[in-house]
Amino acid sequence: MYNKDIIAALIDKMIEYETGKPDKTGHFLKVYGFAQTIGLLEKLTEEEQFTLELAAIVHDIGINPSIEKYKSSAGKYQETEGPPIAEKMLEEFDISHKIKERVCFLVGHHHTYSGVEGVDWQILLEADFLVNMLEENMSENAIKFAYDKVFKTPTGRKFCEKLYLNKD
Repeated sequence: MYNKDIIAALIDKMIEYETGKPDKTGHFLKVYGFAQTIGLLEKLTEEEQFTLELAAIVHDIGINPSIEKYKSSAGKYQETEGPPIAEKMLEEFDISHKIKERVCFLVGHHHTYSGVEGVDWQILLEADFLVNMLEENMSENAIKFAYDKVFKTPTGRKFCEKLYLNKD
């Protein structure tokens, strides 16, 4: 099930998709790295891990069309515009319909923090927040709020503490 060649090929496709945008490429690669690591440390099943990693790679695929269509990269627009593009990109790969469907669901919910169902969704939120905290220079209060309201996995909480809250 887990296929490192598909992961590498999808990263390659996303780098091509984000041509000329090294900041966006760096963002998805950092989110992917955190998601992969949190998933492994949280002992996800092989299917959950593969799904999570695919979703982390393409999670922001809706930004470009959101900016074009709405002149905004707001999360709600990304969640609307991203899934069809992710689905089209994933068509090229030998991935089960179930996994493709879940990846598209995660892309369509990666800015939705309530009603989280599934450890893959939870970890994607945490990984994206870990990167956004740095990239958006979030205040300590905003980080503490996110830590209290969003972070649920032991690994995600530990990473947030060690990176941003300096807790032992």
